[in-house]
Amino acid sequence: MQSFPGVGVSPGRITGTIRQMPKPLAEPRAGEKLAPGTDAATAAAHLQAAAKNVQAELAGRAAAARADAKAVLEATALMAVDPMLLKSAVKLINGGTSAERAVWEAADAVAAMLVNLGGYMAERATDVLDVRARIVAALRGVPAPGIPSAESPFILVAQDLAPADTATLDPEKVIALVTAGGGPQSHTAIIARSLGLPAVVAAIGVDQLADGTEVYVDGGAGTVSTEPGDAERAAADAWATTASLLSVFDGNGVTADGHLVPLLANVGGAADAVKAAAAGAQGVGLLRTEFCFLERETEPSHEEQIAAYRGVFDAFPGKKVVVRTLDAGADKPLPFLTDATEPNPALGVRGYRTDTTSPGVLERQLGAIAEAAKDTSADVWVMAPMISTPAEAADFAAMCATAGLTTPGVMVEVPSAAVTAESILREVAFASLGTNDLTQYTMAADRQLGPLAALNNPWQPAVLELVRLTVAGAESEGTGKPVGVCGEAASDPALAVVLVGLGVSTLSMTARSLAGVGAVLATVTHEEAQKIAKLALSATSPEEARRLAREKLPILAELGL
Repeated sequence: MQSFPGVGVSPGRITGTIRQMPKPLAEPRAGEKLAPGTDAATAAAHLQAAAKNVQAELAGRAAAARADAKAVLEATALMAVDPMLLKSAVKLINGGTSAERAVWEAADAVAAMLVNLGGYMAERATDVLDVRARIVAALRGVPAPGIPSAESPFILVAQDLAPADTATLDPEKVIALVTAGGGPQSHTAIIARSLGLPAVVAAIGVDQLADGTEVYVDGGAGTVSTEPGDAERAAADAWATTASLLSVFDGNGVTADGHLVPLLANVGGAADAVKAAAAGAQGVGLLRTEFCFLERETEPSHEEQIAAYRGVFDAFPGKKVVVRTLDAGADKPLPFLTDATEPNPALGVRGYRTDTTSPGVLERQLGAIAEAAKDTSADVWVMAPMISTPAEAADFAAMCATAGLTTPGVMVEVPSAAVTAESILREVAFASLGTNDLTQYTMAADRQLGPLAALNNPWQPAVLELVRLTVAGAESEGTGKPVGVCGEAASDPALAVVLVGLGVSTLSMTARSLAGVGAVLATVTHEEAQKIAKLALSATSPEEARRLAREKLPILAELGL
């Protein structure tokens, strides 16, 4: 038996055989010519045949795909036989370039042209590079990049997964995710939690296992092992029963001694909100309003925004709905709002800061939120992302007041906001900790960079200390203003206990995590949570903080969390 310790990011115990993500294709050698004995016409015919095979394969997968992935696959299938791409490649072949190198260079040129066109066309550049890799794979006779297909369910193993990799992920076929790289806030972790799949990341060496190897995955403990025995199979069988119990939240977030901790949902639109309400969420702790703005050339109209927000408010009558204003920038650029040429977008004009470069967009959004809230009974709160100073908080509060919104708040994502929380909370009604960004800015580690994944861990003692400082600032302010958490950290039942022990008043998470977090909180008193939080704060590494907390929570092992 081989064991691969990693980081558990989504609970679950399961056994199954693995399928490895195909390794990235190596770029054909620059200047590569047609092989001796191969004429241009033959090479061009091989290229055309490979492109048609890729188109047929993608079209077949599109026919069987989920609705949200269907359009992505259909567009990519068409790009595989794009006349501009193929004509450019054939022209290079006629000049003596090998078919592989020709399609590689032709795709580079087409992608660059699309990027220069901007907007929707720029987004299609990724499709061109995707089909390029698939065509080269077909020419080489090797597996195409992307999630492999199989008749039977399997455990997907990879170095890491990119957002594009998951567009075709079928949770009926992929029963668990394991990566050698990544971290707790990687895309793999986020998609695993949203789909309810057991997942372990940063399990070094798993990408060297052979296809078909049977493994046991424990997404709570963060371990992967080969040759599962009777004990592992029994644990997997027990989890199947536990999972059904943990799929239902009773809508009552509370500790063992009656300390109330409302458990809210993170949602990205009305459909998400309806599902979250059905799952028992006690409100919405984060409405990501980007869903209304992304993939658009222009700002959505006042009426479009009202309709989009009202759908969420209507799903939670009489309950709190916290709306985050547009968080554009960094990894969410918008052609009408952000500057794609910024050298360091994560430290650039994003979130609230876009009001300085594109004034009016935020004001109009607040007006639409206020209008949408008028005809509903939802308790609408509004918060701005990327607030760094008390002056910014005061400015946002004034904008909310002008729009008629009475409960303004701020996202605490920047260390400066945490250490000056007392001053900032004099200006607004509440704060919500965005632990994903707070972690990357605290540790100076871009959360999209795989090599820095180990630093991007919300268990980092420095991050926990900033959570403590934020709560202390709220308490010093003297009015008991609430501090919630809406980052991925709230989905971890053990970390949820620590956050409550640090004084966090509400937790917001993916709806699938509600039942697990609620079950664990119900087993500890508020005082016990405070003691566990103190232990975690005393640690010198995120691994030690997590271990110390989990040792005090035996319920985690019992539930497979």
